[in-house]
Amino acid sequence: MRIPPAARRRLGRLAPLLGLVLLVLAGCAENYPQTTLAPKGDFARAVDTLFRSTVWWAAGVFVLVEGVLLFAIFKYRERPGGPEASQFHGNALLEVIWTIIPATILVFIAIPTVRTIFRTAEPPPGDPLVIEVIGHQWWWEFRYPEFNITTASEMYVPVGRPVDLRMRTADVLHSFWIPQLAAKRDVFYGRDNRLWFTAEEAGVFSGQCAEFCGIQHGRMAHRVIAAAPADFDAWVARMSAASAPVPVFDGDSLALAGQALFATRACVGCHALRAVDPPPGLVGPNLANIGGRLTIAAGSLPNTDANLARWLRNPQEYKQGVLMPNLGLSEDDIRALVAYLRTQRVATLPPALAATP
Repeated sequence: MRIPPAARRRLGRLAPLLGLVLLVLAGCAENYPQTTLAPKGDFARAVDTLFRSTVWWAAGVFVLVEGVLLFAIFKYRERPGGPEASQFHGNALLEVIWTIIPATILVFIAIPTVRTIFRTAEPPPGDPLVIEVIGHQWWWEFRYPEFNITTASEMYVPVGRPVDLRMRTADVLHSFWIPQLAAKRDVFYGRDNRLWFTAEEAGVFSGQCAEFCGIQHGRMAHRVIAAAPADFDAWVARMSAASAPVPVFDGDSLALAGQALFATRACVGCHALRAVDPPPGLVGPNLANIGGRLTIAAGSLPNTDANLARWLRNPQEYKQGVLMPNLGLSEDDIRALVAYLRTQRVATLPPALAATP
């Protein structure tokens, strides 16, 4: 069908508007796990409140300035046959006004900004749960000194109790970020940096390294699981009981073969399967409860048998540059190791959170 030239011209004029509409619709995701616009913690809520008030002030300035500009353009535009515009220079009263107004607006923005900065820099209130956060290329390690628990990639916290993060890095500069719970904090080598928050409701919240730290920076993710106090206590009890690998049922020949492989191949030299008192000096993530975790590969792959097999087959294919080499495992070895790792389950997601993406 031939489109008339006039219709083509009208469509051409509408194209920018349609493009803008599509761009806006593309940002309307129903489930965006790393949004900062849906705060679920006190720290994130304080930052969000400051952000929204600043946006409203900026919107007001935009409307006022653009309104005056458009008014002047249309009212004082040159008209055919009209007289020549009078020439003048400066207006002291206007200059004073448009100096005072921006200065006043900046004061209204600066006061809550400084107040929020000081509030978020103070020590956490109450009796905080201390968690040591250690950044590695490219995964996160979490230690709970209060319970003598070490885990990786998934941080459990209780709802309603302040959490005090003591953060450092084992190698290069990282940045710890939980968009819905707290802001970003750089993680340095040789000194601790602090961040605190209180989860206001239960849920699974996505986090990410926010400082470029190497080739796999984009796959250095983690999850924060905020559970009801009773569910958190149950998780602590189960993880505290994981002082040794979970025993394998004698009749499970495939898992027994995987257990033997884990103990005799390079796995045991880099990874621990117990959360309590893991051997010092291990370079790989702690794998206690690996069978019950949500993700593998530092939060970048769902924890399924297929993804475990993919990872064991060749870690470098998915995450080039990681310390884990291609171990040259056969398909039988991979199936056995997957079966064994799946038995290492001491804690699962609380039922109330099981449907959380």
